[in-house]
Amino acid sequence: MPLSALALALAAAVFHAFWNLVVARARDPEAATAVALVIALVVNAPVAAAVWRLEAPAWPYLLASALLHLAYVALLAAGYRRAELSVVYPIARGAAPVLVLVVGVAALGASTSAGQAAGVCVVALGILLVGGFRGASDWTGIAFGFVIAAVIAAYTLVDKNGIRYAAPLAYLQILMLLPGLGYAAALARLRGFGTLRAELTLASAAAGVASFASYALVLAALQRASAASVAAVRETSIVIAAGFAALVLGETGGVPRLAGAVL
Repeated sequence: MPLSALALALAAAVFHAFWNLVVARARDPEAATAVALVIALVVNAPVAAAVWRLEAPAWPYLLASALLHLAYVALLAAGYRRAELSVVYPIARGAAPVLVLVVGVAALGASTSAGQAAGVCVVALGILLVGGFRGASDWTGIAFGFVIAAVIAAYTLVDKNGIRYAAPLAYLQILMLLPGLGYAAALARLRGFGTLRAELTLASAAAGVASFASYALVLAALQRASAASVAAVRETSIVIAAGFAALVLGETGGVPRLAGAVL
């Protein structure tokens, strides 16, 4: 994996853990997510316009990825409303690279090495440790985590192909129009604009900018390295998020959950 791709993926991990922390600690995670994405679209627009490159072959990938991201946003916010960050986040992010590698090899004919296979086993063990506890909230978080992981794996593989035909920021701007505006509109219709207005805060704005920065860095990394490698490195955000959850949110899961997050 080139050092440039490694650096991009690691930076993405920090931004991703940060914006998930902000959303998880919001009074209304679903509304905070919607507000964050709309603000990010506004902030990113002039930057994307300045570096615009979007070729015609990118559009089918953009449409597929936009639908997957819409599902991801809705599932993530719902998961944080019903379960702990330290349960949902490690499973969602930890299982995703495993799925990317398995699908890549089994369905897309990608090659793999012994090192990658060993990495899959380590990640799987970490997931089992994170999930090795009891409680209704925990099991809800586990379920959300695995469903979200499947969606992450799907859009990662789609975007690996789509980003060949576009500049990362331009691709991201179009990609997030449907999830950002669609999710906010749906939430406003169901729960009223007051719900969104209540989460119009500096924290939500920071989360939105961080979310876009995170995925723009991922897209840039995908231009330089394999999807499985980028997905695996990016998930160092699991350790960062576990630390945030313990220090900021006061979520504790004991030694097994911490060990699972580190793995």
